[in-house]
Amino acid sequence: MKHRRISRRRVAVTVTAAVALTTGALSLQTANAAPTPPPPPSSLSAAEAGKTAAALTSALEGGAAGAYYDAEAKKLVVNVLDQAAAGRVRAAGAEARVVKYSLAQLGEARAVLKNKAAIPGTAWSVDPRTDKVVVTADSTVRGARLDRLNEVADGLGDKVEVRRSAGTYRTFIAGGEAIWGQGGRCSLGFNVVKDGEPYFLTAGHCTEAISSWSETQGGAEIGANAGSSFPGNDYGLVKYTGETAHPSEVDLYDGGTQAITKAGEATVGQQVRRSGSTTQVHDGEVTALDATVNYQEGTVEGLIQTTVCAEPGDSGGSLFADDTALGLTSGGSGDCSSGGETFFQPVPEALQTYGAEIG
Repeated sequence: MKHRRISRRRVAVTVTAAVALTTGALSLQTANAAPTPPPPPSSLSAAEAGKTAAALTSALEGGAAGAYYDAEAKKLVVNVLDQAAAGRVRAAGAEARVVKYSLAQLGEARAVLKNKAAIPGTAWSVDPRTDKVVVTADSTVRGARLDRLNEVADGLGDKVEVRRSAGTYRTFIAGGEAIWGQGGRCSLGFNVVKDGEPYFLTAGHCTEAISSWSETQGGAEIGANAGSSFPGNDYGLVKYTGETAHPSEVDLYDGGTQAITKAGEATVGQQVRRSGSTTQVHDGEVTALDATVNYQEGTVEGLIQTTVCAEPGDSGGSLFADDTALGLTSGGSGDCSSGGETFFQPVPEALQTYGAEIG
């Protein structure tokens, strides 16, 4: 068989052409290919979603703009400001949503509201679902006070949305399980341990009004105040002084008890339960964190906002999810017949302040 010789020049031309064709083929293939879809969000529990949200918020720093838990789809949705941050969120197993305002920008709007519109009967919080600061004015806010609130809100543009509540924001002292003192009744929140000794947590507006507690109206003392913070916060610490049993559990009334083994942070979208001595057990959803409420007695910040109902006497009662203590009933509007919203003091903050632990 004869072999033809090919000149070096012709070889070079042939190779160049092949490279050009290959490159062209790749470019054409790339141009026509569909973009790679992002991975689907991971299925998470509310507790897992809360931990993931906290980690992403810390890692993204100013690139995160709030988060919430979609309980029906069991996924975490994280608001971000750009596609780079969105990619990091998807890589962590959450759904990314690009929004207009950062938490810092919404925080600036909150600061303006605090300085110019801290009117009794108002409350506000960041709603991660709408990327706005939602301000609610109760039925007592009217006339010149309502005009002032609307003027401040209008000046903040679309960062703020004003809503009305038919009820009245109030703390729920009428004076978990009932605890009585001279002048009123509240509810026990959670039993805790400090320095090896038994205590319990309840609402600060309860411990501001009452210093000695009993299990029945006019009964023997079971505990005396050891700490109290209201307004600003809404938590109080009571030291047991009698022989009352103090298990780490919540009374579910007709449903037995729920053991409480730890404290944790709530997550927007999380399903929660509340136990109190007036209306017993009710459930609902966390709608906002770090909420501010301007009660007639003063302003309380850093609260958990929920759709759970409550009434006078439920103050201090337990907000929980499974075996995790989340909050202490502070106040709100409405009742358990017509519905309403209730705010809770986060438990971890109270435990840290007093150097106590669930137990």
